[in-house]
Amino acid sequence: MAEFKVVVADPETGETFQREVDGQDANRFLGRDVGDEIGGDAVGLSDHTVEITGGSDETGRPMREDVSGTRLKELLLEGGVGFKPSREGERKRITVRGREIADDVAQINVSVVDGEGDVAAAFDDE
Repeated sequence: MAEFKVVVADPETGETFQREVDGQDANRFLGRDVGDEIGGDAVGLSDHTVEITGGSDETGRPMREDVSGTRLKELLLEGGVGFKPSREGERKRITVRGREIADDVAQINVSVVDGEGDVAAAFDDE
């Protein structure tokens, strides 16, 4: 059974909220890609739509939108998700995870893209 920590970002206020998701709600995320939009019911926001913006696995490897599937892949990165260079021209080989959500993913990052009502109020009620 899949179980994820979902970090919900509210772009209007800049706040983030964390929610543990398992069971049927977690199954709504399986097989989805970074960039997909789903109903907010899975994270307790019934009147909202959320977009998957990223995530990471148990060891902290980030998901990258340019790697297909759920596999691990070593990339030579000059910057972007997974590597921030400290000097001009620096490159580094980094292991990243693909853009599809599977059981290996531990954390999913989502952003609220549409909906009515206050996001903070929905999370404070619990």
